Amino acid sequence: MPDMDSWPTGRLLSTAARLVEHSWNEKLAGAGLTHAGVIALDVLSAAEEPMSQAMIAQKVRVQNQTMGKTLSRLEAWGYIRRQPSPSDRRSQVVSITDVGARVINEAREVDRTVLTRVPVDGEKLRKELQTIVLLLASGAKEPPGDR
Repeated sequence: MPDMDSWPTGRLLSTAARLVEHSWNEKLAGAGLTHAGVIALDVLSAAEEPMSQAMIAQKVRVQNQTMGKTLSRLEAWGYIRRQPSPSDRRSQVVSITDVGARVINEAREVDRTVLTRVPVDGEKLRKELQTIVLLLASGAKEPPGDR
């Protein structure tokens, strides 16, 4: 095992994220899902109407082309449906299918089990990660309340 005491926090965070994603992908492989696919399905399951690929990519914070590959895999498994946009026939909108809605619920359960064997305070970790995401996504220089 490497000497992680000298690692910067960012390296620890990114390494932990990759390992969690790898574990998650292993558990989801039988359903044809990946971490990226689960995130896309999660966004679609919360949507009140079909969304464009670009909108999904924006919400997930990935490139449109990357989202296109993810959606193609989800479509091949029958988890999503693409159809012409009612407002612009040149573009398509994406919606989750009934099968996709069932599989996202199963994937959420897998998510809850990935860190069960890791002895950390899961709620505290979630709160700290939420703070990191919110601050970095907003471009804020200081935590709320410190301004």
